[in-house]
Amino acid sequence: MLHQFPLPDVGEGLTEAEIVSWRVAEGDVVEVNTVLVEIETAKSIVELPSPYAGRVERLLVQEGTEVEVGTPIIEIDDGEPDAAPAPAAGSEAPHTEPDEGATPATLVGYGAADDAPVRRRRRPRTTMRPPGPAAPAAEAGPRAKPPVRRYAAEQGVDLAEVDGTGPEGTITRDDVDRHRAAGATSGATRRVPVRGVRRATAEHMVRSTSTHVHVWEWVTLDVTETMTLVERIRARREFADVRVTPTLLVARAVCLALRRHPELNASWDDARQEIVLHGEVNLGLAAATPRGLVVPVVRGAGDMDLLALAREAQRLVGVARDGRLQPADQAGGTFTVTNVGVFGVDGGTPVINGDESAILCMGAIERRPWVVGEGPDERVEPRWVTTLTLGFDHRNIDGEQGSRFLADVAGLLRDPALALLG
Repeated sequence: MLHQFPLPDVGEGLTEAEIVSWRVAEGDVVEVNTVLVEIETAKSIVELPSPYAGRVERLLVQEGTEVEVGTPIIEIDDGEPDAAPAPAAGSEAPHTEPDEGATPATLVGYGAADDAPVRRRRRPRTTMRPPGPAAPAAEAGPRAKPPVRRYAAEQGVDLAEVDGTGPEGTITRDDVDRHRAAGATSGATRRVPVRGVRRATAEHMVRSTSTHVHVWEWVTLDVTETMTLVERIRARREFADVRVTPTLLVARAVCLALRRHPELNASWDDARQEIVLHGEVNLGLAAATPRGLVVPVVRGAGDMDLLALAREAQRLVGVARDGRLQPADQAGGTFTVTNVGVFGVDGGTPVINGDESAILCMGAIERRPWVVGEGPDERVEPRWVTTLTLGFDHRNIDGEQGSRFLADVAGLLRDPALALLG
């Protein structure tokens, strides 16, 4: 019995995904839960398991192709006889195509289950397949490995125009770079497809700027005491296996300040015309990855101590940079912290993430001359200085609320000992 099933929705209302890498080939024997394929959605790379044991008959979509949810991607023959009655002796079995109205089975753990398989006559192993729109992946398109295909797409390079120098004409990353260099030399215009994370980010930014009433405030402050604390924490034994950075201390200060200013940990419910004050701080940490900007969410960050926050943040950011962040890891955020300082930038005007009401942007931490002391003790010293920018939704957060929150965060970073008073 032949089972054909479609690309499933793996969460977050997925409408399409790219076939990154097939883990099986036609003719392979697979078990239930054998990983069949790796797909790239707008938010993550996901491995899809097989719901059946059997033999792979056809790969219906080639690597590097973007397909809509519901598109059949693979056929597996489970080796069982078809449910149709056997033909009379001497007669030829009719060829039975799938019912147009039937819903194919989905992959294990994704989408709606349907136990009714697509049935068609089993083909003899030696019979050539008739031509059709679904050519096997291995027989079509330029020869290139999935990472090279992704790289070429990111660079706006059409692999069909690239000469491959690898084994059997396989296109390598160096081939893509040489093709790009040749185009740059001749002044050729390039077009870069907007897909995956880049497209999702663009859509989210358009939605955010069209719904939120953005206001920004910023403060430049002396964070020398925070930098000293970072070094002290790094020297502690319990923090030996985690990366301690100034961003971690900023995230912790944000969590502490949100306890005193819960109106910043909120969202606007337009349908009900209500402000939703969230009881838990789910802290988003914007991270630059090879696939683009993603925001993993540390759930329950407000209830974590510094060590727990450091470990979970490190884990999530690591998963994000490996391209393995799942949709659930990016959902449900209530406040976001972003750091443009890692790029040597003094500050910026961040766009509020998703349905949240505020975002804090951290700029570069640099040594600058700074006035310290008062009266006769006033003097200029080199200090560690940064700029924090708070972006907030003016529909539900007014200037006083935003200003008090930003001043609270700044105060905790100027003098971390103030956390003991909270």
